[in-house]
Amino acid sequence: MQATSKQYDEVIFKCRSLYIKKLCDYGSAWRILRLPSLTDQIFIKAQRIRQLQENPIRKIQEDEIGEFIGIINYAIMALIQLEKGVAEQPDLTVDEAAVLYDKQVAVTKALMEDKNHDYGEAWREMRISSLTDLILQKLLRVKQIEDNKGKTLVSEGIDANYHDMVNYAVFALIKLT
Repeated sequence: MQATSKQYDEVIFKCRSLYIKKLCDYGSAWRILRLPSLTDQIFIKAQRIRQLQENPIRKIQEDEIGEFIGIINYAIMALIQLEKGVAEQPDLTVDEAAVLYDKQVAVTKALMEDKNHDYGEAWREMRISSLTDLILQKLLRVKQIEDNKGKTLVSEGIDANYHDMVNYAVFALIKLT
């Protein structure tokens, strides 16, 4: 599991680097996005990955890696939105947004380590297509919870699903690289 922790950090380093560069370019404009909008952005990326996996013909020469990175970063943004609420205007400096990102990654990685211990790194035997399907399933769950105004009877909340999406996407990137 030490290898997983190191690989996880390497993936997150790449994702965080892109997040910071985009913050420098655009500021924290994403802070105005409501959760359903972020969920839909993640859904678009997951659907694109599935299309790439199923369709050998590509008109845009991009691969799954960038889309998995997008899933991770959008899910982290969603977790930040859950914590802070939606802003009317961009309201975070690059440094503030980086601290919030790191906080959510720490929580998500701790969850991964706990689950990875209990499941014995079963994800290493999974196909990337299965990880994609699990992300899509989590997205459909989140959409249903959002449609239910955040209420669940017995299920985990939205945050748990976003954490799982991040971890499944990290696993996929570890496997792809």
